[in-house]
Amino acid sequence: MRKASLGTIFLTVFLDLLGFGMVIPFLPGVARHLGASDLVASLTGSVYSLMQFLLVPVWGRLSDRIGRRPILLASIAATAMGMALLGVADSLALLFAARIFTGMATANIAVAQAYIADVTPPEGRARGMGLIGLAFGLGFIFGPFFGGELARLPIHGRPGALPAFAAAGLSLINLVMATVTLPESLAPEQRGKVKSHRSSPFDFGGVRRALATPEVGRALMINFLVVFWFAGMEQTFRLFTDDAFHMSDAATGGMFGFVGIVAAIVQGGLIGRLTRRFGEIRLLTAGLLIEAAGFALLGAAPRLSFAAHLALALACMLIAAGSGLATPSVSSYVSRRAGSDVQGLMLGTLQSLSALARVLGPAVGGLLYQTIAAPAPYFAGAVGMAIAAWLSLSLSPLARSRPASDG
Repeated sequence: MRKASLGTIFLTVFLDLLGFGMVIPFLPGVARHLGASDLVASLTGSVYSLMQFLLVPVWGRLSDRIGRRPILLASIAATAMGMALLGVADSLALLFAARIFTGMATANIAVAQAYIADVTPPEGRARGMGLIGLAFGLGFIFGPFFGGELARLPIHGRPGALPAFAAAGLSLINLVMATVTLPESLAPEQRGKVKSHRSSPFDFGGVRRALATPEVGRALMINFLVVFWFAGMEQTFRLFTDDAFHMSDAATGGMFGFVGIVAAIVQGGLIGRLTRRFGEIRLLTAGLLIEAAGFALLGAAPRLSFAAHLALALACMLIAAGSGLATPSVSSYVSRRAGSDVQGLMLGTLQSLSALARVLGPAVGGLLYQTIAAPAPYFAGAVGMAIAAWLSLSLSPLARSRPASDG
């Protein structure tokens, strides 16, 4: 039963991220088609992330009181409803209502993490939590690709309807499977006693504690910049591929899938060996500089005439590879630099700031895109990544083990 439970949790998170990924290639374009400005189109990403930011601690506290299973089942059912609403949205108001509702529904990551903590022993906790990271990666790889391909087949003239309905159908399948295979993990006598979730969406106390430790504070600022500019790029990218390259939803989805594959190769296959050899700070700095180069090339790509599409692909590869190096390196640095008594607090603060960056990044990216020029968010992102790389140079090295022999 325990294996089935972990498998269902993995599937729940994977399908949440798959559905999220499936709408990325077409959603800003659909919003623009419905009359949205470029800024408003990018806000479809901000409102989704804002709801997750606000509701993650709410779902978590509620699951502490009444159990994990009912919250997870309710969130899966609500995700199906939100995706179905997105499929029928024929106005901006309905489109934003669908995104708000779906963001609220998919804010179940804390409950999934709590479920894994309930059913795994301490020595197996890291592996269980790793399933969530794997689900995130796979959802982002396959979601945009499938969403772009399904968007080739419009329903009543709306290219985004079919992928939205497909995501709703996957959530319904997930709901049936979870109903059958997901037992409650929190014993009745423990309900109301667990205090594993903060009471507000943003951990101000954790930020103050982090800033009191300059090394950790700088690392958190670096992470905020990385997530902020990546989110701004992600939510304006479809507008950019349409305006500058006249690419279809399917081609854009394929490009996002390519980004996901490169990031997964770096994070899944290379990061451990590279960290042992070079350490977190060197990898972090290298990753940030690679991302800066990728963002700059992305902004310059439309001006490279016959090589524009090749430059676009190379820019996406650099951004993905840099992100694959920088993101786990900064998380590892925060974890190792923080004392064991505040490690959970610091990692929670890292998540809070990342969530806030995903809310603000699309809004700023859309604003730059609309008011200055289409490449503006990417040139600004290159500067932001360069600043983050400069900050990383002031981080103190961590003790590291000798490189493992490959022989």
